Amino acid sequence: MDFSSIIDDLAERGWSLEPAFLPGDDVRLLAQECRRREAAGALVPAAVGRGDAQAVHEGIRGDHILWLEAGQSPASDLYLQLMDGLRQQLNRELYLGLEEFECHFAVYPPGAFYKTHLDRFRDDDSRCVTAVFYLNPDWQPDHGGALRMYLGDGRSQDIAPQAGTLVVFMSGDFPHEVLPTTVDRLSVTGWFRRRAVLPLSA
Repeated sequence: MDFSSIIDDLAERGWSLEPAFLPGDDVRLLAQECRRREAAGALVPAAVGRGDAQAVHEGIRGDHILWLEAGQSPASDLYLQLMDGLRQQLNRELYLGLEEFECHFAVYPPGAFYKTHLDRFRDDDSRCVTAVFYLNPDWQPDHGGALRMYLGDGRSQDIAPQAGTLVVFMSGDFPHEVLPTTVDRLSVTGWFRRRAVLPLSA
């Protein structure tokens, strides 16, 4: 797959929107896999923070997640392979030094949201590029659940989580939030990571 439009968008403005990133059959298989794992009780409430400070705070975020690993299913393996292809092209053309891609299924039940945040920790810049892929067919405006990206200069962009849509953006540059949803909202959310740059000791 050629990712040139994503590369060009990231170089020009730092974010990209691909409304039909995968064929419908591939999207449905990913959604079915997400639902199957959810029904099996494999998804857990997402936490905020990291390390010893990590905790579940439903007043900040209310999604349930499951990390994807190679070999879990053909659908997730296909997605991981595509993302590795994007990683390689990002490195070739934007020289980002990305070493890996990590991602998880995310299910927001009715009423859930995620307050405004950045995808990069203050003391860890290893998360470089965010990629969110949506799995929700026939999404309607009254379902809520939009991704609201803050673009600077008072501008924002609301993106409906419609099945097949991929959003890619520089993780440290765009605060964003998930608006409250009225129905289940499914996605695969992930990050391209590079080796963290440690601060110099005094």
